[in-house]
Amino acid sequence: MTTVTVSPGVEVTTTLTVRNDGDIVEAYTLDVVGDCAAWSTVEPARVSLYPGTSEVVTVRLAPPRSHEVRAGEIPLGVRVLPTERPETVAVPEATVVVEPFHELRTELDPHRRRGWLGGRFRTAVQNRGNVPADVVLIGKQAGEELRLAFTPDRRRLEPGESAEVGLRVRARKLIWFGKPVTWAFEVDAVESSEGGVEDAPSGRPGALPGEYVQLPLLPKWLLAVLAALVALLIAWFALVRPAVRSTAKQAAAEAAQQEAGGGKQPGATTAGSSGGDQGQGPGAAPGDSAGSGGNGSGGSGSTGGVGTGSAQSSATIDVQSRAGAGKKGTYRVPEGKVFGVTDMVVANFQGDEGVLTISFGDRKITTIALETFRNQDYHWVTPIQIPENATVTASVTCSKPGTPATGTQASGCHQVLNVSGVLSDLAPEEQ
Repeated sequence: MTTVTVSPGVEVTTTLTVRNDGDIVEAYTLDVVGDCAAWSTVEPARVSLYPGTSEVVTVRLAPPRSHEVRAGEIPLGVRVLPTERPETVAVPEATVVVEPFHELRTELDPHRRRGWLGGRFRTAVQNRGNVPADVVLIGKQAGEELRLAFTPDRRRLEPGESAEVGLRVRARKLIWFGKPVTWAFEVDAVESSEGGVEDAPSGRPGALPGEYVQLPLLPKWLLAVLAALVALLIAWFALVRPAVRSTAKQAAAEAAQQEAGGGKQPGATTAGSSGGDQGQGPGAAPGDSAGSGGNGSGGSGSTGGVGTGSAQSSATIDVQSRAGAGKKGTYRVPEGKVFGVTDMVVANFQGDEGVLTISFGDRKITTIALETFRNQDYHWVTPIQIPENATVTASVTCSKPGTPATGTQASGCHQVLNVSGVLSDLAPEEQ
């Protein structure tokens, strides 16, 4: 063996002659050593020879088409190991010349961008060949609506090396109104040579398609709004403004006439106020209004059983009970009063477990499982009327005390009920 030339991805063969110069029958094991061992084999891998005989074996070389196998000269060694006399091992050598190949892989992310005037993309390039490459990125568009700029626009990549390059796409002019417009473009990576950059034809298999969707600066619905505003302005100047000016002039003329006849008007007013119809003058209106208000107030009192004296009021019921026991807390409406409840707040601040029942007099309002809430509030548009001497009752059955904010489990359950509303006097006929 001397020198063997091979292209990545292609298999070639060479031969090696093994001879037994000893005086006994010998078996030889053959294998490839060195950098070529991963993609080289020997057939057959074992031969047996009588003294003075020889055999030709085949060495197969199949380097993969990968950047891991660099182009250039690689030493090839075949180890011939005798079984009976291993100390006489031999390693004949040759040179394998791996031919260069060029391959670039390009990715564009994202493939589609939207914007008013420009957008940014990311271009990733990898040298998958087995020789260094000076890579130049090229952007093309069928028209002249876009400007494509790479930063940087060229890189030197070793075999297997990757690089990211920014791509700035910018439209040459704005779109003020209308529909979005999609501009298509292509991105390609080529290798530069001593003579310059290879011109990549548009649409070739290696080119990556991209799209930039240019949005109008002003949305389509804004046109309708502007048209409506223009129509309103035209209507104002053509119809409303003249009518307003005419009305203003008429009012000014009437005011001038009243000022001109001002000497006679006060006398007429004085005569009217001193006549027998004094009850119909301005002083009569307040009396009529007050009388009407009194009738309304009396009607309300008789309907609800509530007197005139009323004020906002609230009451708090604090219930503390032991685990496994029950307890009640009450608030009694004072005698001669009626309590119109509009709001109720229940606090289970420890997170106890058990059952809470709330009653207004003989009327059960609600029954709640304590473990389902920490704070609960109720509100009524129409107040719930609780008569005199009736009670607001909070009945608690404690199953398991909770853990308050201190972090230590409580020894018993603790609930707070607050009811608020209007506390009013009973109407005289109800007392």
